[in-house]
Amino acid sequence: MIITKKFLPRRTFLRGMGATLALPLLDAMIPAATALAKTAANPVRRLGFVFMPMGCDITRWTPPGNNLDSLPPILSSLAPVKDHVSVLTNLELQNAYPGSHATSNSAFLSAAKAKLTESADYYLGTTVDQIAAKQIGQQTQLPSLELAMDLLQLVGQCDNGYSCVYQNNLSWSSPTTPLPAEAHPRIVFESLFGEGGTIADRQAALRKKASLLDWFNEDIARLNRKLGPGDRAKVSHYLDTVREVERRIQKAGVDAAENPLPDLDRPVGVPPAYADHARLMFDLQLLAMQGDVTRVTTFQLARETSNRTYPEIGVPDPHHPLSHHGNDPEKISRMAKINEFHVSLFAEFLGKLKNTPEGNGTLLDHSLYLYGSGIGNPNIHDHTNLPILVAGGAAGGMKGGRHIRYDKPKPLANLHLTLLDKVGVRLDSFADSDGKLKELLEPLPI
Repeated sequence: MIITKKFLPRRTFLRGMGATLALPLLDAMIPAATALAKTAANPVRRLGFVFMPMGCDITRWTPPGNNLDSLPPILSSLAPVKDHVSVLTNLELQNAYPGSHATSNSAFLSAAKAKLTESADYYLGTTVDQIAAKQIGQQTQLPSLELAMDLLQLVGQCDNGYSCVYQNNLSWSSPTTPLPAEAHPRIVFESLFGEGGTIADRQAALRKKASLLDWFNEDIARLNRKLGPGDRAKVSHYLDTVREVERRIQKAGVDAAENPLPDLDRPVGVPPAYADHARLMFDLQLLAMQGDVTRVTTFQLARETSNRTYPEIGVPDPHHPLSHHGNDPEKISRMAKINEFHVSLFAEFLGKLKNTPEGNGTLLDHSLYLYGSGIGNPNIHDHTNLPILVAGGAAGGMKGGRHIRYDKPKPLANLHLTLLDKVGVRLDSFADSDGKLKELLEPLPI
């Protein structure tokens, strides 16, 4: 690494053999800002989406009042970050009807009607994350990052005559181009920090070193000599996080090799427990944002019709059959435990974003995340009154701590259009939108 100026440019990298390491925003970078650079006063804004499959028990999701002072059971884990969260009630996906798991997944980010086909002539629409990536993702190493928890990519017909491509993929860069998501933490780690060469080459190089960070020891020491105490602490914390994520990925590989009963839906070499796998995928998103490797992410917590079980929370029943509960209170209760579990992992992630300083705020201040599902009542494949919440966004004037109820159903596309506006992507319309959600456009009080 060669530094020729007094101040560091925002896009400063450490480079090792076959690897590159982006740095978090440092105080030493701010005076070097230009019209093209982002500073503490004009922060990078990021947009993320987390998909929860198969809806939820909406009675255990919906807050009782117009604020989040009293959180319902499914959302209870959000208490530490509730001032950064808004729950929106009565949003719908009309283009997901006549109603299916395939269209729940496909319409969630596109708000488009999927072409009914079992073949390769599928057709949907460009998703909101990719519209954002084409504008705010062009200055980063990765325009967007697509993640999932399930490895199994089903083919053929999956649901009511729809091609499996609609259930496999959340992100579409065009109506005919789905973007596959990655479920293996090591592959994601290498995509964030690898540089050149084939996957096999990078893996072989990694095996020669105890850690990716071993490649950067000299550059890190040289960098630290040019930084103040505060920046050295930031760099140290960031590198500790990178090393810890890498350690957990390596341990998962060892554990998987010793596991005689692999889960066919789970990639070989990932943690055997769902929560550990999900936390790794969330932590990889945090590292990607902290280093400004990408500004747009999507994450599928499980595929629609997933038969995954959750014995770690006392739910040995497959998820999909539970979602078709036939109004059986016991089945609804177990489904709600899965919903609560998923939200708790997202809440942990929000807490980490909140505790990661950046510029004059935090990563949570400078990010917007939409969490929710394309199904309302899974028992009847309903796409009205969706479970939806938005988190973060103080840098864009987003208020939190609110429960926003709409008397009449509004298109989910209105929210997508509003979130695009919040991160600086201006569009007149998106899919079947009929306007922006003015409640989310109100500035924060001074």
